[in-house]
Amino acid sequence: MTKEAKLIEAAIEASKRAYAPYSKFFVGAALETTEGEIISGCNVENASYGLTNCAERTALFSAFAQGKRTFKRMALFVDHHEFIFPCGACRQVLIELAPKIEILVVKGDREVKKVKPTDLMPYSFTADQLDDR
Repeated sequence: MTKEAKLIEAAIEASKRAYAPYSKFFVGAALETTEGEIISGCNVENASYGLTNCAERTALFSAFAQGKRTFKRMALFVDHHEFIFPCGACRQVLIELAPKIEILVVKGDREVKKVKPTDLMPYSFTADQLDDR
């Protein structure tokens, strides 16, 4: 099995651990570090919705909590007939924490679309702009 296939399988497995009693939208993410380690995450909902955390951010924040800072790619899986891309909050976090990462968006039939954070958010706000004050 290729590293990419292992990453996708890890995202699929992570989606099975999602806590999504309200939306019934089970999302899994698997993040590959540049050292080849895989760190997964799933969405965790909350009745207030605003306190929900997405799978992408769960995986990235877990990686950061473990001291990981450099990433190769992320697989994002939703068992759906369409490609489901990261929300705006996740796009902003990806731009800052993993701007060059390759994102494998995987739909239910296992078809894959590859994108980068800048594809998803071409006119993003970054920390570089804070220096222009």
